[in-house]
Amino acid sequence: MQRAFTRLGGRAHGPGALARAAGLDDSSVYRILQSGVHEGIFVREGRGLYRLGSGAPQLGLKALAHSPAPEAAHALLEGLRRATGGALTFLYLLAPFGGAHRQCVDMAVGDSDLTELGMTPRAVQTVEHSLRVGAAGRAILAYLPEAIQSEVLERPVPAEAGPGAYRDDVRLVASLHRIRARGYALGHEECAAGWNECAAPVTWDGLVMGSVLVMKPKRVMPRCPVTVIDAVEQTAAGLADLGRGGPVPSNGNDPTPK
Repeated sequence: MQRAFTRLGGRAHGPGALARAAGLDDSSVYRILQSGVHEGIFVREGRGLYRLGSGAPQLGLKALAHSPAPEAAHALLEGLRRATGGALTFLYLLAPFGGAHRQCVDMAVGDSDLTELGMTPRAVQTVEHSLRVGAAGRAILAYLPEAIQSEVLERPVPAEAGPGAYRDDVRLVASLHRIRARGYALGHEECAAGWNECAAPVTWDGLVMGSVLVMKPKRVMPRCPVTVIDAVEQTAAGLADLGRGGPVPSNGNDPTPK
């Protein structure tokens, strides 16, 4: 039911629309809504409409309490770094409050101090990054409801964006269709001049939660090879498995394609 609210977008919906979006019969939806109202997950509004209540994000916080341990996720990033020949690797999570954006929660960058990107590790992990810029942002944006996509597209391109950032909304939306079709995103100097990227979405239970990103200098990776794409996708899948309570990697979980 919560997924039906997400698909429909907007503030409030009736049981009929929710039933169609959820693929359930009207009576089942009505029972779920009544139970959810009692728990604070749904709120009844006038004229037979319902919206998500404060209990919904509380459920999300409870789910995050069972998210993968930082050590396990970092092991996957380190494995991805090895598999891609020492690329810079990052894990971003979707941050919905205050307007949807992405927040870096971990990275594996070896001896790099990130000055070549014009940032410091502290800045990377504290700055709110736009979803419309960079492979990592677009890999998340492609799987969000249209209402959220529209809200993101209404914001301007950040001044610090690289020369390859999509400044035309038509091209940006077309790129989101490509990402959904192939399951990963490629970026060419979007976040920083001279750096190319590959990212894949990280999903839990069918909902996008974040993305995993690889960055390499353009002179080293003018085009992203299949081996890098495969490694990024396998790492994203490994992070998704951890989020579902899968096994913690015991050997660094090197995602090099076999």
